[in-house]
Amino acid sequence: MAFKATVYKIELQISDMDRHYYATHPLTLARHPSETEQRLMVRLLAFALNADERLEFGKGLSTDDEPDLWLKERNGDIDLWIDLGQPEPARIRKACGRARQVVVISYGGRSADIWWDKNAEELKRSRNLTIIDIAEATVEALAAIAERGLRVQCLIQDGHIQILAGDSVIGIDPQVRMAPVRAGR
Repeated sequence: MAFKATVYKIELQISDMDRHYYATHPLTLARHPSETEQRLMVRLLAFALNADERLEFGKGLSTDDEPDLWLKERNGDIDLWIDLGQPEPARIRKACGRARQVVVISYGGRSADIWWDKNAEELKRSRNLTIIDIAEATVEALAAIAERGLRVQCLIQDGHIQILAGDSVIGIDPQVRMAPVRAGR
């Protein structure tokens, strides 16, 4: 018997003062049977951090040729490729060759630290790669608010994120492990 995806309907209201982006996104997220609620909520957080009218969820777990999220130009070029977790360096290199900008959002506490320690030197060669780590306690707090029908407000200012859902307030301070060097710096 094949298991079906669990569908989550989420209304995500974003106030991103850092990027001057303010919008409400009605989202439908399908949670693959092998995907945890932690990963689902990190996908939602990734969307909030990079929200754009053209940002889409990829097939993620079900295909190697697509990211978890991506933003494509009208001509089909990939502007932004977002992967979650601890992808293999070969996958990241391939993504860096296909997209203008690649973001990896790692999570998982100690296993994310081990992944970074093992791959940091190789990953630092990529000029269009950003690596962000979300603390394990934060991911657990996000999973605790996961519901199949969810209204979420996301406030972003000075790199700090605040997620509000029902009576829950979750403060998030992502750790940027690596970011592209900007011209002129």
